[in-house]
Amino acid sequence: MKLAKRSGMPCLCLDASCVNGTLDVHHAVPVRILRAEEWQNHLPPIVNTPDVQLEFQLDRHPLRPVIERLKSISPTLYIDGSMSGEFIVRVENDAVSIKTFYDKLVPRIDDDDNESSSPSGVKKCTVKMDSKKLYSALQWQSSINRHAVNSYILCEYCSMYNKEREREMSREE
Repeated sequence: MKLAKRSGMPCLCLDASCVNGTLDVHHAVPVRILRAEEWQNHLPPIVNTPDVQLEFQLDRHPLRPVIERLKSISPTLYIDGSMSGEFIVRVENDAVSIKTFYDKLVPRIDDDDNESSSPSGVKKCTVKMDSKKLYSALQWQSSINRHAVNSYILCEYCSMYNKEREREMSREE
């Protein structure tokens, strides 16, 4: 990757080739160089630390085939995760309620994030998702080399709705 001028225009040039040399790809992406005083208007977004981070072993916990089956039952699904290593995918409609349980997942804990969001001391999160969008986001699982990737991390960000629901549930108990 390098910054170069092509036809008098600054471009970010990317060169890629196959290991055996049969295919070479060259891209020149036009860019606009910012002045230093413009940098403050283009800062990267601030992303909070996920409430729940769980590591899946790709060979032991295939998520994509489960989502493929559940998306035909309901257009939305719920993902429940906790930092105790438990993960539940569930769908609900008028006729049926189905849950798929994953346990003994490896939680990812940040050193600077020691406070807990639930009264029991274990962070929990529930997220409502479009099942077809989640399935399309997991398409990479069918096309990867199993030796290249052996695990992935799923992160959940709880919304204000989930935190309010959690408070209501703790009041009922």
